[in-house]
Amino acid sequence: MATINTFGNIDLYILLLSCFLVSAVCVWGRPATFVQDFQITWSESHIKQIDQDRAIQLILDRNSGCGFASKNKYMFGRISMKIKLIPGDSAGTVTAFYMNSDTDSVRDELDFEFLGNRSGQPYTVQTNIYAHGKGDREQRVNLWFDPSLDFHTYTIMWNHHHIVFYVDDFPIRVYKNNEGKGIPYPRMQAMGVYSTLWEADNWATRGGLEKIDWSKAPFYAYYKDFDIEGCPTPGPANCASNQSNWWEGAAYQALNAIEARRYRWVRLNHIIYDYCQDKSRYTLIPPECIAGI
Repeated sequence: MATINTFGNIDLYILLLSCFLVSAVCVWGRPATFVQDFQITWSESHIKQIDQDRAIQLILDRNSGCGFASKNKYMFGRISMKIKLIPGDSAGTVTAFYMNSDTDSVRDELDFEFLGNRSGQPYTVQTNIYAHGKGDREQRVNLWFDPSLDFHTYTIMWNHHHIVFYVDDFPIRVYKNNEGKGIPYPRMQAMGVYSTLWEADNWATRGGLEKIDWSKAPFYAYYKDFDIEGCPTPGPANCASNQSNWWEGAAYQALNAIEARRYRWVRLNHIIYDYCQDKSRYTLIPPECIAGI
């Protein structure tokens, strides 16, 4: 999973022994790789390992999209990937990076969805949160850079206090744990890590007005630097409730001053849709919108 680099055999033995002796809930990090930590779930022919297996290429054409998923599920932690999105005319395409409990009736899910655009238009990222089976919490932000020119880091931080979606070091969305106010919060189900590239031109770009141009196919998105730090399941039973996990620390229970300024800047300048403000959908403001961050 991430943060600790390659060890020699002796160092590795000492690390594992220390984990065993000190704590039954030691969370060991290591550099995540696609082969070790993920599996292809949809259209193996459309996912290729490149750059000496350090990155992968996802392909969308008339025949198929594609997708992959983590081999484990996780309870709380931080998940991030570096992604370079489809260049040029990508209208009608969706590149998704998300966590999902993979449960039919009472689903928990945390979504990044990158909505394709016509050339020259800004890329839109849509986030959504499902808690206890209830979703419909979409927010959309126009990115302030071209995400097809280079890799950028997209991160989901999930702990007992809040969920934060980051673009590089900029928080673009915060969902606070307000269970004390009767607001659902995902904390009972482990979630896997997923990504897909697919066609959704019935809604993805300008509400479906802009259709996919198949003459521009195939479409490519690129991923690297997979980073999962959390409590894997199955695993130690008390890992998820351990307040000593680094992501539960005081520094991660709320945005710091710099993050708060960046969050306000994004919300003032780049948000283009917020379900909290959509009176055509909600005659009463959803309670989580009133509770704040």
